[in-house]
Amino acid sequence: MPLYTYKAINNLGETEEGVRDAVDEQALITSLQSEGLIPIRVAAANSRSFLGLGFGGKQSKLSQKDIALLTGELATLLESGLPLDKSLLVLMDLTEDNERLSKLIARVLEKVKGGVSLADSLEQQHGVFTKFYLNMIRAGEAGGGLDQVLTRLSDYLERSQELKDSVSTALIYPIILLVMSLASLFVMLTFVVPQFTEMFESAGKALPVSTQIVVGLAEWLQSYWWALLIGFIFISSYMKYQLADPVRKKVWDGRFLKLPLAGTIITNKETANISRTLGTLLGNGVSILSALVIVRETVDNLVMASAIADAEEQLKQGKHLSDALLEKQLLPKMAMQMIKMGEETGRLEEMLLRVATIYDKQLRVAIQRLLAFLEPVLIITLGLMIAGIIVSILLAILSVNDLAF
Repeated sequence: MPLYTYKAINNLGETEEGVRDAVDEQALITSLQSEGLIPIRVAAANSRSFLGLGFGGKQSKLSQKDIALLTGELATLLESGLPLDKSLLVLMDLTEDNERLSKLIARVLEKVKGGVSLADSLEQQHGVFTKFYLNMIRAGEAGGGLDQVLTRLSDYLERSQELKDSVSTALIYPIILLVMSLASLFVMLTFVVPQFTEMFESAGKALPVSTQIVVGLAEWLQSYWWALLIGFIFISSYMKYQLADPVRKKVWDGRFLKLPLAGTIITNKETANISRTLGTLLGNGVSILSALVIVRETVDNLVMASAIADAEEQLKQGKHLSDALLEKQLLPKMAMQMIKMGEETGRLEEMLLRVATIYDKQLRVAIQRLLAFLEPVLIITLGLMIAGIIVSILLAILSVNDLAF
């Protein structure tokens, strides 16, 4: 039977860990529970984990995955009946391989033991937790359902991370293809074409126009390749400067939304983000105006953030959320219809989460369409450019041979 590593909490609240064989993970979990243990982590054993070696090592920065791990495990411990301070103490032991996270939990535990609420303790860890996260925790403490809120937060963070991972994974292939295409062209123009240049010059005959262009481009790259590097740095610095100022960034964000395919991707991404964040906040008792303020801070596109701010003002004047959003044309029509239906039926939170699920799927479809368009375009463009270089060289060789005869 395969081996599994596990960590569990015994009836004294102490952490136990080890390696056992089992049919599968669920069988091991059932076995641990029958012994009165609370399973925290079960994973397939491998040579490195069996020897006590980790893959990640110490991290210098608290990542989104760290926060998701902290949230999920804290929810599990609280649902098991452990008090908050004991749960945090157990978490310190569970995260001892991540020094930064373990120290953060220690600081939070110290505040909690001093009578400070969990939300306020987390807020004092400046720059680590978002306003959305803190308001969710605060709502959970006020309503007496902190474990349920943490579970929802864990699910939210997991879905958000899955969305980011799917986007980044989908972009890996076209980025590699683009880099390899440019590298191939650079190698051909700077190393292959110059090998024929001396032969062409000694022929004493005017080269075809296409060959002159290719040779001229190759000579320019050999002499001024650094200009491309400077140009890339200049463009990157210029865009960074433009996007650093909110006024200029808003102009660029408006342009990005109008791009074919890419604009659809941005709209779907922000729609899913706005709907999931707003639905999660409303479901935990946060008022709609406070929720919109928090949502606005989570939106990357300033055009859409500005529309949310305008919607806040419309709500203060007594309008419904769907009417305020519809007036600003903030979200796609289908999302607006679902939100309006949710308001009319009193199931706004549920409908917002459904909108988020739908537009997560549409985002993946939009990315697939963009990739389906980019991949053949990159391949065909690279093929044509390389074919053009080869044909220009062949024409020059044929002209030299004609001169010899």
